[in-house]
This record gives sequence, C-alpha cells and structure tokens, in this order.
Amino acid sequence: MIRLLKTVNNYLSLVRFSHTVFAMPFALIGFFLAISKDEYSFSLRLLILVILCMIFARNAAMGFNRLADRRYDAMNPRTAAREIPSGIISSRSAGIFVIVNSILFIITAGFINKLTLILSPVALLIILGYSLSKKITNLCHFILGLGLSLAPAGAYISVTGSFSLLPVVYSFIVLTWVSGFDIIYALQDTDFDRAHNIHSIPSATGIKKSLTISALLHLTTVILVITAGLMYNTGFLFRGGAMIFIILLLYQHLIVKHDDLSRINIAFGTTNGIASIVFALFVILDMYI
Repeated sequence: MIRLLKTVNNYLSLVRFSHTVFAMPFALIGFFLAISKDEYSFSLRLLILVILCMIFARNAAMGFNRLADRRYDAMNPRTAAREIPSGIISSRSAGIFVIVNSILFIITAGFINKLTLILSPVALLIILGYSLSKKITNLCHFILGLGLSLAPAGAYISVTGSFSLLPVVYSFIVLTWVSGFDIIYALQDTDFDRAHNIHSIPSATGIKKSLTISALLHLTTVILVITAGLMYNTGFLFRGGAMIFIILLLYQHLIVKHDDLSRINIAFGTTNGIASIVFALFVILDMYI
C-alpha cells in the first residue's frame, strides 16, 4: 500500500496535479453557464465526465511535456530533479501514462455527446502540440494558452452540444491570461533556453520586453473580463470576483521585476491559482444568487 501511494504521488508530481487549478475553475464556469439556461438542468453524471475529461487531458499533456523535455530537463539545474531525468519514472512508463490518459480522454468525451467525441482528437492535438512548439516557435506560450482555453468552451459544449459566444469569450480570457503568466514563468530559463535553442518570448526578446508583452496580454484579459460581465446580466458577485481577479493580475506584475525574479513561483503558481478559483467561485455564485 505504501509503495502504491508513493507511485501515485510520483505521477501526481510528474503532472504537477496542483496546477489543475488554472483551467478547471474555468471549465466549471462553462458548465454552470450552460445549465443556467432554462432548457438545461444540472447532471452530476455530466459534471463528473467533464471533470474526468479535464484530468485525463491534462495528465496526457503534462506527461508528454515532461517526456519531450526530458533531455533538456536533465541539463537544466532547475529541472534536473524532475521525475524522468532523475530516474524516478522511466521514459517508457511516462509514455504508457500519456497513451492511457489520451485514450481515456477520448473515451470519456464519447460518453458526453457526439460533438465532444468529434472534437476530442483536435483538442488532444492542441494540448500535446505545446510540448513540440517550443522547438519551433517563440509563440509557444500562446499554444499553451490555447490548450487551456478549451476548458470553458468545451464544458459548455458538453452540456449543450453547441457553441455560443459567451463561453468563447471566457476561452479568450484563459488564452490571454495563461499566455501572459507562462511568459513570466519562462523568464527563469531565459539564458538556458538561448544556449540550447529552445524557443520562447523571453529567450527572443529579453526580460524587460517579455514583461511588457505579458502585461499587455493581461491588460487584454482585463478587457475581456469586463466584456464578459457586460454580455451577461451580472450582479455584485461577478463584479467582486472580477475585481479580485484583476488585482491579482496586477499583483504578479508588481512582484516580478526585470532585476528581481525571485518571486516568479509565487506569481506563477500561488497568485494565479487563487485568482482562478476565486473568480470562478464568484462568477458561478453570481449566476444563481
């Protein structure tokens, strides 16, 4: 039993399961936005399927990312202790993990509705593609953002079987927000990425310009949050949640400076995790109160 728990913990660490808080709350926004319409009702079965899709998709994406980066992770002092380069999890086991989670994602999507089944391979291609994009383009941060941005629109489609404009706006919120904070996260590997020809905005433009680009993306996020509020008949709870979200966006830009990157992990993980959870909670409560 102890060995099993240790193995499970190793795989949770491999995929940084705690980072599920970035996209999962927005998937819940998409889900509850759909069932707030008169023609749809709450389904625990469907909610569980949506959550499982999120988990399987993210496991596949993160496992593939670690697999694709294993050679570079072994050379980078910051990442050398990760599970694959350190030998805690073998490349073969990680590959099986990715395949199993990819299959489970498609199967689970098939239990939701026909459209989610049809779109599941496309979603899988996007979220796995991020890991390869770092070898090709400096715009890889946007591909990561695009992958996570599928959460609110995908959850909405899971309920309704159709597209709608408002969940797409929430998807653009995730796209610009995630792309912006991923640029901040990439700052800590600027020199390593340049030395090993790994593409990123920081390695291409430098720290100062990257922080400016990230700030502009997050300014766009703020505009989109306001737009979402204007499109829906929102109340004080939405406005309160939006204000907290915006303040936390601003906070991460205040604590990460071009000459002081020591608080990147606070900005990347803690601040954005709290922002996502609080915003989603307030938005969902606002729909029903």
